[in-house]
Amino acid sequence: MSLKLQRDDLLPGRNFIGAWCDARDGRRLEVSDPATDAVFSTVPDSGAEDAKAAVDAAHAAFPAWRAVPAKQRAQILKRWNDLIVANQEDLGRLISREQGKPLAEGRGEVAYAASYVEWFAEEATRANGEVIPAPAAGRRMFALKEPVGVVAAITPWNFPAAMIARKIAPALAAGCTVVCKPAEDTPLTSLALVRLAEEAGVPAGVLNIVTASRARTPEVVDVWLDDPRVRKITFTGSTPVGKHLARRAADTLKRLSLELGGNAPFIVFEDADLDAAVEGLMVSKFRNGGQTCVCPNRVFVQSKVHQAFVEQLSARVAALKVGPASDPASQVGPMINARAVDKIERHVMDAIAGGAQALVGGTRLTSLGPNYFAPTLLVGADSRMACAREETFGPLVAITRFESEADVVAAANDTPFGLAAYFYATDVRRIWRVADALQTGLVGINEGALAAEAAPFGGVKESGYGREGSVHGLDDYMQLKYVCQGQL
Repeated sequence: MSLKLQRDDLLPGRNFIGAWCDARDGRRLEVSDPATDAVFSTVPDSGAEDAKAAVDAAHAAFPAWRAVPAKQRAQILKRWNDLIVANQEDLGRLISREQGKPLAEGRGEVAYAASYVEWFAEEATRANGEVIPAPAAGRRMFALKEPVGVVAAITPWNFPAAMIARKIAPALAAGCTVVCKPAEDTPLTSLALVRLAEEAGVPAGVLNIVTASRARTPEVVDVWLDDPRVRKITFTGSTPVGKHLARRAADTLKRLSLELGGNAPFIVFEDADLDAAVEGLMVSKFRNGGQTCVCPNRVFVQSKVHQAFVEQLSARVAALKVGPASDPASQVGPMINARAVDKIERHVMDAIAGGAQALVGGTRLTSLGPNYFAPTLLVGADSRMACAREETFGPLVAITRFESEADVVAAANDTPFGLAAYFYATDVRRIWRVADALQTGLVGINEGALAAEAAPFGGVKESGYGREGSVHGLDDYMQLKYVCQGQL
């Protein structure tokens, strides 16, 4: 199966700063296929001058864009949504080529990305303010919502379409202008989406994108952090980087939305429907090869059902088909790069050295290519192991046996992170006790697929703050202005 695109113009290979352009110094960044590590495209390797030019364009475009009526902004976003849907096959192929996920998942991500564009197109017309009852005669008091200004979006590699849509769509809907830096591993999908946004009628300067290598990313982002014209940073990525951005953003008191690392527990209680629990774990853990911020990182199974659950799960994990996105039968693709494979292998070796047992997998699949790792099931894991303390970001399931509800809730919360949690149970009293006790921003109860455009997505503790999606997602890009009129 070929991953060639039908529309060559969806590979512009250039930055978009009011118009398509190369980096000021002409430097280029190679983009490789993680299935083979073969270079198949290049994009600009941008620097500080390009970053500043993007802010210049966004700042100049902001007054006119914020003045565009909300209904008109919504119509532009709806056209963008329609173009994303119409080009789903090309975008899905592009995602699979540069990120590695199976093509079915690439297509699914495009639909997921489009859902956010459509949602915020509709929310654009609902940014209602408030009329406040005046405490004295002759006054009218209002709370008005207005866009924060220029937004800098920094997006990750694991969902190159969905993360762009989830950040840029609400910003444009609110009346903000945007500068964006996509992940160095997956810049092509982002550029294709901006190409479609241009086609949809987003005015020049409203949406700007610069690509940069890992080495030059700090140079680009530092410009945006230092520039007081940038009023908000939205970032999805690691907690250490999020903390750095928070510290630096304090100098100009920028607003921040941070969706950071996770260490999601997945709990199977003795009263769970085991078939549903196994299916839920397969869906949530092996999507994108385990390279998602909300995938289960620690799996806890109550002793009474431990053996039965492990037996069912072992068969399912062993049956997973690993291969490149060009193979329609592939269910798990390559990891994004060699660093990712090294980390998974380190976690597996550490766990085995600590007493865990590998029932399935546990090794690299070098016969397939440089970045493949076998879907792996470990039993006998505990909290001392690296796979319980660090986010693995790969196809590794490490199971810990537990005895009581109190013990497992304490273990689930024993982490600095708090993005997602999952548990399976049928006792309604237990369901509400555990849902209340879990310290996370998202909780899946008898459900392994959490995300939806209508739901607020975000974490607590060191998993960040701010929410993406839902009716609350627009508020992160707007500020309140109180207006009081007297002498009436």
